Amino acid sequence: MQNSLPQGFIPVMLTPFKENGEIDFEGLTKLTEFYLEAGAAGLFANCLSSEMYELSEDERIAITKHVVDVANGRVPVVATGTFGGPIAEQAEFAKKIYGTGIQAVIVITSLIATADESDAIFMERMHELLQLTPGVSYGLYECPVPYKRLVSAENLGELAATGRVIYHKDTSLDIENVKAKIAATEGQVFGVYDAYMEHAVASLKAGSAGLSCIQGNFFPELIVWLCNNFNEPTQQDKVERVQQLLIDTMPVIHYAYPTVAKYYLQKRGFPISLYTRRKVEVLTEVEKANADELLEMVNALSQEIEVASLTFA
Repeated sequence: MQNSLPQGFIPVMLTPFKENGEIDFEGLTKLTEFYLEAGAAGLFANCLSSEMYELSEDERIAITKHVVDVANGRVPVVATGTFGGPIAEQAEFAKKIYGTGIQAVIVITSLIATADESDAIFMERMHELLQLTPGVSYGLYECPVPYKRLVSAENLGELAATGRVIYHKDTSLDIENVKAKIAATEGQVFGVYDAYMEHAVASLKAGSAGLSCIQGNFFPELIVWLCNNFNEPTQQDKVERVQQLLIDTMPVIHYAYPTVAKYYLQKRGFPISLYTRRKVEVLTEVEKANADELLEMVNALSQEIEVASLTFA
């Protein structure tokens, strides 16, 4: 049986680019170290935040291998390994990216079955994928692109029971759904990692293994703190304040993402270009001002609740 992923914050990693559009591997090294210094329990490379659909197959392998090498065993790394087409073809790439040293290959649920295909077809193809890739561990990601395909608690329980599926990034936005998935996978080497921060604390208290959210590309220190302190009786006032910040700032976080995250990191002093391959909204001066205000809010709250923010030379 495979080892489960650790509990805590698993960031969905950005990809730094040079101004000419090439991957900035030196920047990727610094970014990986930033997540680790912030206290990340693991790393999710080659994900939607990484602009995975805008990367070539070779680039997907290259950035994943780079993150694995930089992490050097300090935390486990997972990475997306299914990009559509016949399951046999997806299996071949899954084996290739697993060979970089990641702990689990992440399956994009909406690339296993189309929107008009049944859950039965989805499950049939998932079992085919497992059969074609002996020894490979997997995770599931309910990625909203090309469409959001949610996995039922019953089917998630069945997949977790194989011992081969160890991670689930939940985007159902429904705390009752999250609770059902946790219950269905109880006792398995498996963890639900929630992406929806409006119910972050409720999800953690219900038994989620951790958080895997885009907010961690702005202020990972606060997300790590929340994962570590959500159940501490003496910290509940601070926990509530962090939760409210997550709720209040959702619009700023999501507009023009991931460009806005790169802008926010720049304002923090982190060396990263705003270059983004993914076609998103234009980051206007108004949106920049909103991100500046967010930074001030986060800095003020971090000081008040005594969460140290990393600085960059």
